[in-house]
Amino acid sequence: MRILLSCLMLLVSGALSAQVGSVSGTLIDNTNSPVPFANVILYSAADSSMAKVEATTQDGVFNFIEVPVGQYYVDASFIGFDNKRVDDVQINSGEETKLGSIKMSPSSVALAEAEVAVERPLVEILPDRTVFNVEGTVNNTGDNAFTLMRKAPGVNVDNNDNINVLGRAGVMVYVDGKQLPLSGEDLANYLKNLPSDQIDRIDIITNPGAKYDAEANAGIIDNRLKKDKTLGANGSVRATYTQGQRTRNNANFTGNYRSKKVNVFGTAGVAKGEGFNDLYFDSFQNDLHLIESNLIGNEWETVNLRLGADFYLGEKSIIGVLANGMLNDGVNTIDNQVTISPAASDAIDSVLIANSFTNTDNTNQSYNLNYRYDDREKQRSLNVDLDWGKYSTDSYRTLPNIYFDAGLQNQLTSITNYFDTPTDIEIRTGRIDFENQLFGGKLGVGAKYSQVISDNTFLVFDDADGVPVQNDTLSNIFNYDEVVYAGYVSYNRQFGQKIGLSLGLRAEQTEATGDLQAFLEELREPPVALNYLRWFPSAGLTYTFNPANVLSVNYGRRINRPDYNVLNPFNNQLSQISYEKGNPRLQPEIVNNAEIGYTYQYRFNFKIAYSRTEDQITRLIGPDETDPRATFISWDNLATQTVWSFNASIPMTVTEKWSTFVNLSAAHTDNQADYGDGAIVDVQAYSYNIYTQNTITLPKGFKGEISGWFSGPGVWGGVFLYDPSWALNLGVSKNFFQDKLSVRATVNDIFYESGWSGISEFNGLISTGRGNWDSRFFSLSIGYNFGNQSVKSQRRRDTGLDSEADRIGS
Repeated sequence: MRILLSCLMLLVSGALSAQVGSVSGTLIDNTNSPVPFANVILYSAADSSMAKVEATTQDGVFNFIEVPVGQYYVDASFIGFDNKRVDDVQINSGEETKLGSIKMSPSSVALAEAEVAVERPLVEILPDRTVFNVEGTVNNTGDNAFTLMRKAPGVNVDNNDNINVLGRAGVMVYVDGKQLPLSGEDLANYLKNLPSDQIDRIDIITNPGAKYDAEANAGIIDNRLKKDKTLGANGSVRATYTQGQRTRNNANFTGNYRSKKVNVFGTAGVAKGEGFNDLYFDSFQNDLHLIESNLIGNEWETVNLRLGADFYLGEKSIIGVLANGMLNDGVNTIDNQVTISPAASDAIDSVLIANSFTNTDNTNQSYNLNYRYDDREKQRSLNVDLDWGKYSTDSYRTLPNIYFDAGLQNQLTSITNYFDTPTDIEIRTGRIDFENQLFGGKLGVGAKYSQVISDNTFLVFDDADGVPVQNDTLSNIFNYDEVVYAGYVSYNRQFGQKIGLSLGLRAEQTEATGDLQAFLEELREPPVALNYLRWFPSAGLTYTFNPANVLSVNYGRRINRPDYNVLNPFNNQLSQISYEKGNPRLQPEIVNNAEIGYTYQYRFNFKIAYSRTEDQITRLIGPDETDPRATFISWDNLATQTVWSFNASIPMTVTEKWSTFVNLSAAHTDNQADYGDGAIVDVQAYSYNIYTQNTITLPKGFKGEISGWFSGPGVWGGVFLYDPSWALNLGVSKNFFQDKLSVRATVNDIFYESGWSGISEFNGLISTGRGNWDSRFFSLSIGYNFGNQSVKSQRRRDTGLDSEADRIGS
């Protein structure tokens, strides 16, 4: 077709030269450097219809050719700059209209009731964070907050649902700028019950400044929920059906009413589904060979609510209130079988079958009161936050342990236990932050009080002819109370147009008590008391060679405190020969992080990071000291962990209708520890991850997405060396009725390769393992937006002052 058109053009070139012309120009910024890859649109002056669209070259040049004679205007836009319009562009026949250099101005800090209808990129690299914009993408359909983590740049999730960033463990998870006081399985379950349809974006902050809590070695992952900013009444509803080997469904409603005086917003969601997770282990220990399988099934019903209001007390002040709640009713079944043989032969000695059944009810609630004063003219702000939350879990598990002979024909022994393990976590926080201009820069000071109270009851019952009888030897109550007093000072200043400097110092005084209350006098232990003061300096330096080439250097010191999950020393049985126990003597781990970043042409970002952790809290698997058949999972402090990592974020426009994003990350981890008696950790491992998402504009208004990830080999915890895994996802979407109705369809993990496998060797235990979950599924999602917003305009507007829930750390 193009060849035919070219021939026709040659034949009638004389005629066309009398009817068309061209227009060219160069976009520059306020330092006279070119603005590459900006959008430039040519409009007809007569009716404002779009005539042509171009993107500037690397040198900021644009050129519209073969434009019909007439009167036009040009509109240029690029992220970080105000739109630039050039009027009275006259196209004459056979002539080139040269507009010369067109200077674009950096965007102002505040946009009062301005509308920006451009679609956000999938990933944005900001000075202090990476932003993963998941709202509106096709391939987030059918997901939850936890599975979205696997797709986020630089983030990896291991086989025990631990989240790592840039190869570093110890991530603090937030929702709307508020820390979740959960860890381990409790945190994973919370995120798995937060539907992706309610999430607007995920902020990944690898080196937080002094304003943030020092907790979390690898930084912060903040899940930002949807909150429309359009004036008037607006809302959306979305329903999603997901079918894998199991079925799950969810429906969500988001609505708000916003005026110049008040903004009331809310979200409600329901979810119901089933899932599975299969685990297999082949282990050698104490001259025994153990082959174990765990077929885990889950069912859940979840309701979550979120309601808030912002009251505007003028142009500079706002009071906000926010309430969140979640109810979850779940059932967990585990079909566990362990075949026990001598290591020297294949003759089976016995088979243990331990099929457990667990009922779990979770009730989570949190409340926030916020006041913010923001004088943008004087660059002065004051923020006050008060928070209270309670996270309750009621869990009751039935665990029979039945031994059979090699042929599973004759029962040898049987014992049944019941576990009643309720947990209540209460969190209270208050904080104040103040910022003001000082010596040409900005000074920040603040203070915070936080208290986390965790009450954990662990009751074990033996079955006596069908009657549960409490086993006082295995039962206990463990209460953990942690108070942190914190204060910080920070200073940021720009020296000319080249150098930017940020300095910070945070102090945190920790007072924590772990009180183990055993039911037998001989098992009681004195409370574990922690009382220490730690200082956390941070510093950052940026050097701007020109706006298209920016170098940054950052340093920060962080802490990771042991929590109730890893401190309780009593045994939690998975079966009679597999259990886990905490370590009350764990010390907090301290990490020093350093990063060098480089941004090229506003969009290509590269980062090299170094991290050294002292007393790294690590999950270890080893043989039991008394039962040669048994293995246990425990926690201990590694002497050191050293991680070197590299990350690259590369967005590209391949063609006018095809854009792609690629994230590459790699790390080298060195774990070192010596626990005595031959229990040595000396593990070095390289790891790398690749994530890519391709967005393609298809005919008839369809949009397609192809995304996937590949995770190379590496190390989880202290000693588990894992093998490569990968996944490929496909999605398609289309909007109808003036973008009010959206339909999305996705297929996730098409080739079913996202499972894990690997090997662990520690203290005489050699174990290979593998696992998979319900990761391959098809999802169909239908959403409708009502009020003043459409699908494309959702989350693209800003009306100036906002509550701290949207502004924290900006």
